[in-house]
Amino acid sequence: MSVPTVTELLLARAGDERPGLRFEDETCSWAEHVRASARWAAGLRAALRRDEPPHVGILADNVPAFSVLLGACAFAGAVLVGLNPTRRGAALARDIRLADCQFVLTERKYRPLLAGLDLGGIGVRELESWAPPDDPAEPVPASADDLLMLIFTSGTSGDPKAVRCTHGKIAFPGAMLAQRFGLSTSDTAYVTMPMFHSNAVMAGWAVGLAAGATIALRRRFSASGFLPDVRRFGATYANYVGKPLSYVVATPPRPDDADNPLRLVYGNEGASADLAAFEKRFGCKVVDAFGSTEGGVGFARTDDTPPGSLGRPADDVAILHPDTGRRCPPAEFDADGHLVNAADAVGELVNTAGAGWFAGYYRDAQADAERLRDGRFHTGDLAYADAAGFCYFAGRLGDWLRVDGENLGTAPIERILLRHPAITDAAVYAVPDPVTGDQVMAAIVTGGTGLDPAGFGRFLVGQADLGPKQVPRYVRTVAQLPRTSTFKVLKRQLSAEGLHCADVLWERVGKDIAYADVVADPGRPHARI
Repeated sequence: MSVPTVTELLLARAGDERPGLRFEDETCSWAEHVRASARWAAGLRAALRRDEPPHVGILADNVPAFSVLLGACAFAGAVLVGLNPTRRGAALARDIRLADCQFVLTERKYRPLLAGLDLGGIGVRELESWAPPDDPAEPVPASADDLLMLIFTSGTSGDPKAVRCTHGKIAFPGAMLAQRFGLSTSDTAYVTMPMFHSNAVMAGWAVGLAAGATIALRRRFSASGFLPDVRRFGATYANYVGKPLSYVVATPPRPDDADNPLRLVYGNEGASADLAAFEKRFGCKVVDAFGSTEGGVGFARTDDTPPGSLGRPADDVAILHPDTGRRCPPAEFDADGHLVNAADAVGELVNTAGAGWFAGYYRDAQADAERLRDGRFHTGDLAYADAAGFCYFAGRLGDWLRVDGENLGTAPIERILLRHPAITDAAVYAVPDPVTGDQVMAAIVTGGTGLDPAGFGRFLVGQADLGPKQVPRYVRTVAQLPRTSTFKVLKRQLSAEGLHCADVLWERVGKDIAYADVVADPGRPHARI
């Protein structure tokens, strides 16, 4: 497949009078959308200074203006900077300055977030009152390598990085997925993930655009509003990320849930149990993929993918040991399913052919160098593969725990904890060992369900594939896990808090799986197994 540009995808819809964009009670045709983008492009050309990067920030929910402005940037040769409305104060100002925004277009309700910030003279304008000229601009020529967006990473391991997203990086997956799933002008793509993030733009908006489908926007994600929206808009396709998918699955079931037009949902980071439950409940196909905002590596599950696996990576994606740089051997398991060669089999997912769709970070040469080494793209994601080549996520390099001289990934432990019927969410992370290395700590969410500590201990004993070094030394029960606006768990926050919390906290004692009170903070509620 040749690599299209977003400009080409939009111009292909210029004469299309069928519904292109739906939002709440509003509908506009694709032709109207293209004309509006062309007018806004003229406004951008008049407003942007030519001696500075043509970058314009947007601080907004998933409103029609977001889609129109993205098209306007494509037509004007400008760059749209997606800003996260959950960022505050100096952190938000830092993102705006880092991205070299000439000005920020904000929804009126978010204007107070920018008041009093040190923006270095960067202007602020309200989307609702910004009036582009009546005369449209002719689209400037664009290539697949031209920069179109800056999308910030979630910032789970530090300050968010601005990922350079080219026309090709946005348009190619849209066209590829539309073709792969057989989407057409008769479909409706429901986009509810935030459009300042890559999942919504590349797995939602671009897919609908490439297919000529109607794009139905939801201002912000709502688990309870998901099925009513699908029915109201006639949505046949939707994109997701894992945690919101689980929120939808957790809504009270109804006998008519499968009575809906949804045919397929596509996304990433879905738990195996949630994927199966969603398919069965809503009567549609769920395709879960592995990828990142950077775009250096990506692959999807297929029908023969075992539960819990990410799928088979392409031939140029290898699992390399982070210490030796050599390819890791296949994972080996004992009769109980224990991974017996984790020290050798777990490594980093690396694209050995090069950068893939990674076009670099904006103004962060050091981060670029960390990603691209020796002509290879390093994901920072840990994984292992079985003898058949199916890959399993083992956590992030930063999540790697060093316990008694052995490296442990966090993801396998989390998958085991989530088997407990009372646990709805779990995060495993490192806390310092008093002597050397790390100790395993887990934060669990029960959603208000009573969790019997003795029963929890028996549950751990009954998990044949839970290795002795994987058993959490500390278990913390929390009301909810801290997450970014794109639903990534902030493990660095949990790790930094360690034992200093006001939650129920258990400590494992002895060689058996038994727990006793923690007394680091007097007055903390404890439980004993």
